[in-house]
Amino acid sequence: MTILVIGAGSVGTRHFNNLKSLGAEAELLSIRAIGIDGVIQRLKSLDITGAVIATETQLRLELIQLCAERHYPLYIEKPLTHSVRDFRLIRHACKPVAKRSMLGYMMRYHPAFQYLAAADLSDIYRYRFEIGHDVTQWRTNWTFADSYAARDPGGGVLLDLCHELDMAACLFPDIHRLHVGCIGHTRFPSVDFATQVALDGPVQGVVAMDYISPISLRRMQMLGARRHIDFDLIAGTYWITGPGDTETLTFSLERNDMFLAAMRDFLALIAGRPTSNILHLPRLDKSMASADLIVTAYQERTFTGHLNGDWP
Repeated sequence: MTILVIGAGSVGTRHFNNLKSLGAEAELLSIRAIGIDGVIQRLKSLDITGAVIATETQLRLELIQLCAERHYPLYIEKPLTHSVRDFRLIRHACKPVAKRSMLGYMMRYHPAFQYLAAADLSDIYRYRFEIGHDVTQWRTNWTFADSYAARDPGGGVLLDLCHELDMAACLFPDIHRLHVGCIGHTRFPSVDFATQVALDGPVQGVVAMDYISPISLRRMQMLGARRHIDFDLIAGTYWITGPGDTETLTFSLERNDMFLAAMRDFLALIAGRPTSNILHLPRLDKSMASADLIVTAYQERTFTGHLNGDWP
């Protein structure tokens, strides 16, 4: 079993190392080193059993179509695409392999999300998911201006940090309407730095994400008629508060465990073996509604303000 990993950035390299640790044969291709044409030629010449697409968002369509034509199962990093047109083309092209392919929604493997996915949320009437990071503190020897995140189209915080939108779509799927307000930056036209998505439906929700927060934050808050749920994924505090009492939950997690578990399920899909029993397995055919929500939100962004100055 040989898996081709296309994209040698931090995520692609992580997937490559995890595949090797799981005993799979893998090859890592860098687009920066050999160019997109070189990757395509290499892809055409290899005999592989599957492919991981971990490239910049705007470079994926041709690679996905080529792999799907050859019936290679795919693991496609999130987001699936930034373009409604490309979304339709990908959905059509991937039909032969969708049941053996996955989307990189690794947060679905987080034990806190799995707890919520199994819980009775019928009393919840409002929720807020939030993620924020100071983009200048992410990685050493890394600049925002030279990164995929600064690209237009295909960059920006909504696409980059879309896991919260995906989790909201899984837990509260009957979304009728959305409004997307963004803060941009004068140095990076059309790139959203802080985005808030209002989601209307039987349960009202907000998903907020930003590149600005001086401290990292990742929270899931839900208000219900019986209790309030307050999960802080950075601090590792998980509270459920009802009338007169607070229940404290504990979840054990190493971040790479989620990536490993996802890659283990991908290898199982390729081999026709049973996958793990997680709720909302991010199999490609079952994840299209979430991918559609994300690309629709990206297309409907409205910029309401802009940051100034040399930052980031």
